[in-house]
Amino acid sequence: MNIRDRVQAVFTAPIAEAHCDGPCGVYDPASARVTAEAVLSMSKKMLDLHVPEGADDAAWAAYINTMSRFAAIKEEQAELTKHEILVLWTDYFKPAHLEAYPDLHETIWNATKLCSQTKQNVDVAAAEQLMASVEKIHKMFWDSKNRDVAWVPAVG
Repeated sequence: MNIRDRVQAVFTAPIAEAHCDGPCGVYDPASARVTAEAVLSMSKKMLDLHVPEGADDAAWAAYINTMSRFAAIKEEQAELTKHEILVLWTDYFKPAHLEAYPDLHETIWNATKLCSQTKQNVDVAAAEQLMASVEKIHKMFWDSKNRDVAWVPAVG
């Protein structure tokens, strides 16, 4: 038996799992709202960006650079939105919540599918649907805590 095994045998601790790898119990759908808003904002910015006319290399380089940055941000934020929603789904919501909110499973499922859709496409309508889904999750979450927390988007 090596020293590590001896230490582990003497100092055992139960395994704890949570979204932050500690049982903090801190959950809030606000982070999903912020990231979903970024997806919507970047989608709009991508569609508003105009292709340069002519063969000006500098204009094309700037266009490609900006579009690439917008796409990278949109995809990163969509993935973060999916992560935040799934943390709520797997760590916060319990079987009793499914009874209280019969459409909770479908709402979460659709929201995560919309995250993927907004990564795969530049689709403002899908990003708006994602925002609506996150708002619905927000309302169910705070209702489950018997709290009335306003839905306040940062943009708009």
